[in-house]
Amino acid sequence: MVAKTYTVNVGGHLTDLSEPMVMGIVNVTPDSFHTSIDPTATDAPLRIAHQAEQMLADGAAILDIGGCSTRPGSQPATAHDEWERVDMAMQAVRSVDSHCIISVDTFRTEVVRRVTDKYGAVIVNDISGGNDDMYDLTASRGLPYILTFNQPRRSETSIQEQALMFFAKHTQLLRDRGQKDIVLDPGFGFNKSADDNFQLLAHLDTLHILHLPLLVGISHKRMVYETLGTDHTQAANGTTVLNTIALTKGAQLLRVHDVRNAVECVKLVSKLK
Repeated sequence: MVAKTYTVNVGGHLTDLSEPMVMGIVNVTPDSFHTSIDPTATDAPLRIAHQAEQMLADGAAILDIGGCSTRPGSQPATAHDEWERVDMAMQAVRSVDSHCIISVDTFRTEVVRRVTDKYGAVIVNDISGGNDDMYDLTASRGLPYILTFNQPRRSETSIQEQALMFFAKHTQLLRDRGQKDIVLDPGFGFNKSADDNFQLLAHLDTLHILHLPLLVGISHKRMVYETLGTDHTQAANGTTVLNTIALTKGAQLLRVHDVRNAVECVKLVSKLK
């Protein structure tokens, strides 16, 4: 088992990742592939607040708010709609807990600017896979940045080698701008086949050579339910199995829909130490 100690600074609050943490997914979209809240519903703010309250009670250390679906084949929301959704969710979450750590799942600098101008520091969870404007913005504002490996597959190298080369290049680009808090996300499901996903998971510990915390987001994804011959609604157990493997290979953050399952997984795997 890999044992690493990392911290992330969110607005002056130092978060210790020496023990793995769970990030609860709060999707405020009409078309996310699993458990989302329709932002047009009249009770949407109440439903967001209830979901946030339950996730925090179940042990989530971070809530990841998304206002634009990134599932394959989805039509991205406009920047205006995405901001409106994120703003509504931020208000609802802050009404439940004014101090909880929030990450914002977005690839748009406009959304990050508006969020931080109104609410202060957040973690930026950017799935774009390389965004110079976002690099500049997050570094200049001192916002922790989740860097996602989301690149087209190249046949001449293994998926883990490609991920390592991508992360080495882009972490240097971030550091050149003064970014101090970087989290690596292998991007399970993004531009990858099922075999790629499982190979990347099998070799996840090779990424520790970069000495940065790892986030794993495989919750209810296609790699789980298609392998099992089911659908996303029946992927909770499979998600826990793969999260267990990720933890034994040194993942510091689990991004999940089912917070309680993941928290129990962390507690049990931690006993192996």
